Amino acid sequence: MTAIRPFTLNVPQQELDDLKARIDLTRWPEKEPVADWSQGTPLAALQDLMAYWRDHYDWRACEARLNALGQYQTEIDGLDVHFLHIPSPRSDAMPLIMTHGWPGSVIEFMGVIEGLTDPADPALPAFHLVLPSLPGYGFSGKPTVTGWGVEKIARAWGELMKRLGYHRWFAQGGDWGSAVTTAIAVQQVPGCAGIHLNMPIGRPTEADLINPTPAELKALGALKHYQDWDSGYSKQQQTRPQTVGYGLVDSPAGLAGWILEKIWAWTDNAGSPWDALNRDQVLDNIMLYWLPRNGASSARLYWESFGSFAPQEIVLPVAASAFPREILPTPRRWAERNYRNLVHWGEAQQGGHFAAWEQPDVFMRELRTAFGRMREG
Repeated sequence: MTAIRPFTLNVPQQELDDLKARIDLTRWPEKEPVADWSQGTPLAALQDLMAYWRDHYDWRACEARLNALGQYQTEIDGLDVHFLHIPSPRSDAMPLIMTHGWPGSVIEFMGVIEGLTDPADPALPAFHLVLPSLPGYGFSGKPTVTGWGVEKIARAWGELMKRLGYHRWFAQGGDWGSAVTTAIAVQQVPGCAGIHLNMPIGRPTEADLINPTPAELKALGALKHYQDWDSGYSKQQQTRPQTVGYGLVDSPAGLAGWILEKIWAWTDNAGSPWDALNRDQVLDNIMLYWLPRNGASSARLYWESFGSFAPQEIVLPVAASAFPREILPTPRRWAERNYRNLVHWGEAQQGGHFAAWEQPDVFMRELRTAFGRMREG
């Protein structure tokens, strides 16, 4: 099956009514004995979000927005892949496939679609955007067999671009999107002419540890913090995704608490997740886990591919953008060892792990610079 099928969201009202009923029936734990987020999502923060979700959040607005953009599905290797396809009106636009990560979705890219496909300044580069949902995420199918790791996803994205008629294209990603985009470049998937990463992957050598630069000291400190205090979710999802999935699929509060803690920890904020994103943005994203019941299926990618977050040599053109609150920052010296043709290295002044979501203008500027250089080259 190679057909590309239009996909329209029309969630039954009973699904939304069930969500409200489950929120009403939440069994809350006691308040945490600390005055911060050090034990996870605080009770008051989650109760505030759940009340907003129940009484004020409008799923239908998100649903209409996604439908208006142009949603599709196509079957690749027996799995339905959901994607947004937003062609630019510009004849000189560059095809670009952008991949989200966990706990994100295509919602991360909502703020950059118009600016990338149809920039107000005709002198700026434009892009034909393809925004797929990872297998087991959003409204893509859930793999029923093992093997859907980042290498297979990378090849599937190549097939998707081919079906859309794009024979020379670029790829972009962060988080799992970075691993998939790296796999596209490492495998030299036919058609890909270069990549951009907002989570470049590099590791220090023993020599780096002897006399580290300030940027490297920061990166080493972030790595230690992640290993000591921020990686529990990862170990659980890479070892027992089915177990954690039961609670995430059954409980709105469980799912929201699991995701909100990472929004707080991984965004560039002054103490509150709402410094970086608003409640509607976060709930739009959570709904793309809740409605398709993706708690287990999304976690399974960790079981399949967590080892893929390792430095790999790439000969295709690479551009990278470093955001100051990235969870695992990679200094340029570490990245250059593996990216043999690094055409652009950008360092943003603000932003965290969710670059396009948090800093859409900076993100777009980085992509225009990066892919503009690759097109000229």
